[in-house]
Amino acid sequence: MAEIINLRQVRKDREKAAKEAKAAENRILFGRPKKARTLAETRKALEQTRHEGHRLGDPDKE
Repeated sequence: MAEIINLRQVRKDREKAAKEAKAAENRILFGRPKKARTLAETRKALEQTRHEGHRLGDPDKE
C-alpha cells in the first residue's frame, strides 16, 4: 500500500528549503563585517588612484 503524504506540507517544506538556500547565499554575498567592507573599499580607491596616476596623457584632452 502507498504512503499517504500531505501535498501542502511537501510544498511548504520545499519553499522553506529554497528560502534557506537563498539566505545562505545572501550571507556569503552580503555578510561581511563593516570593518572588512570599508577596508576593501579603501584599498580599491587607493588602487584606482595609483592606476590613474600612471596615465601618460592629459585626461582632459582625451
